[in-house]
Amino acid sequence: MNWYWYGEGGFSQPSAEKLQQFAAASQKKARDKGLIWEPVVIQGRTIAKSWWGQAWCRNLERYADYSNRLGRGKRYVRTGAVVDLKIQKGSIQALVQGSRKTPYQVEVNISPVPEEKCRSILRRCGRRIENLEQLLTGNFPEELKELFQEEGGLFPRPEEISFTCSCPDWAQLCKHVAAVLYGTGARLDEQPALFFALRSIEMDRFIDVALANRVEAMLANAQKPSSRILSGQDLEALFGVL
Repeated sequence: MNWYWYGEGGFSQPSAEKLQQFAAASQKKARDKGLIWEPVVIQGRTIAKSWWGQAWCRNLERYADYSNRLGRGKRYVRTGAVVDLKIQKGSIQALVQGSRKTPYQVEVNISPVPEEKCRSILRRCGRRIENLEQLLTGNFPEELKELFQEEGGLFPRPEEISFTCSCPDWAQLCKHVAAVLYGTGARLDEQPALFFALRSIEMDRFIDVALANRVEAMLANAQKPSSRILSGQDLEALFGVL
C-alpha cells in the first residue's frame, strides 16, 4: 500500500516535512497536558550505532516476513515520527505520527526467553562475560556475539513478536510498527539494559554465572600446589639463607 488518505485532496503519501510538522504539534500538545513523551531522535542516517542496537536491527532485517515494510519504517523513524517510545518488561508502547494529526498507537509484545534456552545460553557463556560494563557495551568475544544472535539465541524470531497499530493499514506489519522496531534499536544505543527487560531476562544472571564459574575454578585449584611458590631450598639458593 503506497498511498494513504490525506486531507480532502485524495490519496498521497505524507512528506517528511508534513510528518515533522504534525509530530512537533503533537509533542507540544502533550507537553501542554503535562504528559512525558520519550521521542526517538536519530542523528544522521545511521539508526543504531552500538552493538546492541545494530544487532537488534540486523536481526529484524534477516527475516523475509518483514522485508517489504522495513524500508518505510526507516523513513518514519529518521523523520522523527516516533514521538514516544517506552520499553518495559516484554513490551514496547509507542506513538507514531502519521498522515493524521493524532499519532497512532503501537504496541509490540516480545515473548520471554524460555527458561531452558536461557540456561543453555548461560552455560555456553562460561566465564567469557566478566562484568556488567562488558555486557552492556557488547565488548565480549565474537563467538559470544554469534551465540546471542544465532538460531535459538537471545534475539527474538518473528513468531516471538506480536504487534498492533491503530492505523487503518491492513498489512500485517505496517510502517508505523516498523518505525517502532527500528526506534527500539536506537533506544538500545542509549539504554542497552532495556534489551534484557524486553526479553524478560534478569541481566545480573549473566554476571552471577560468570562469577560463580570463576569461584568454582579457584576452589578446584585451591589444593593444587602452585609452581610460583618457592620451596625452602629455593629460598636458600635465592637469598643465601643457611
